[in-house]
Amino acid sequence: MKKNDPRKIPVIVLTGFLGSGKTTLLNRLLEEHPKTAVIINEFGATPVDQDLLQPTGMPLTTLAGGCLCCQIKGTLAPTLKNLWMAWDQAQTKPFERMIIEASGIASPEPILDTLLRERWLASRYHLQNVITTLAIPSATAQLDSFAEARAQVAWADTLLLTHADLSNADQQAVLAKRLRVLAPATPILMTGDVRAASSLLTNAGPTLRRLPDDGSLPAHNFRSISLHLEQILPWQQLQAILQELLTRHPQHLLRIKGVVYLAEQTEPMVIQAASNRLYPPAPLPPRAADDHRGRLVFIVNGEPTALATDLNKAFAPLLSGNAIKLH
Repeated sequence: MKKNDPRKIPVIVLTGFLGSGKTTLLNRLLEEHPKTAVIINEFGATPVDQDLLQPTGMPLTTLAGGCLCCQIKGTLAPTLKNLWMAWDQAQTKPFERMIIEASGIASPEPILDTLLRERWLASRYHLQNVITTLAIPSATAQLDSFAEARAQVAWADTLLLTHADLSNADQQAVLAKRLRVLAPATPILMTGDVRAASSLLTNAGPTLRRLPDDGSLPAHNFRSISLHLEQILPWQQLQAILQELLTRHPQHLLRIKGVVYLAEQTEPMVIQAASNRLYPPAPLPPRAADDHRGRLVFIVNGEPTALATDLNKAFAPLLSGNAIKLH
């Protein structure tokens, strides 16, 4: 099949380091282009991101328990094959494009390798755009510290800068200088540019692509801890616990995300923290078949034992017997 063959499904790969705003961008893109299938890759064993997306009625697949650059790479190809066969057999095509949202700690290289090197997939999917989000206040430090963040920039067709409202002019200038070195020819957009953001799913990608390298990144040392909350908490209590954890583990606790139930609210609430910043909770629509159990995922760089010990102390009265899981 040719690149513009209508039987080839356009694929957009969405990458960006932890807390850079991928899911927020994904919700915005789905609002403007609802006929989009989504594959979400979550590093933690307890999936959360699918609950943060506004429902569109399109296929939504979650690949959890590892990142597509290592533990669960082999699950992507069969997932793509199944989705294409269902799409091909449908008289009315159920979606027009696909977005793969990679884990924040994943290099996009193995995803691109799967799409470009596997002949069956390459003849049925067209890699249209690789979008990498960068949170301005924390991106420079992440690029300095993590090879995965640098790979996300290196493989991007488009760089999208986020959290400008939380940044200052010095941070913006330092990041711009760094990106001119890492990706001098890659277009850079800001999330506030409405016209630019709305075109991310329709712009044609490069005609010629460099294939991923045969080598791989050094083995990373990321771990995740998942827990389920059996009780409803007041936000003030949960906020104090999470802020204390961020203070005690500033270098190792990279990300907190989850859906919880608070005493002050009737709807489920999204909890997020990144780069030692805890964000205010945001409401979600009530979910069908909801068990009203809170779920939190903590992503750690390095040995997770100390954090797990602190989690046990802080949450012990609120957890079920096997609530904490290390991955």
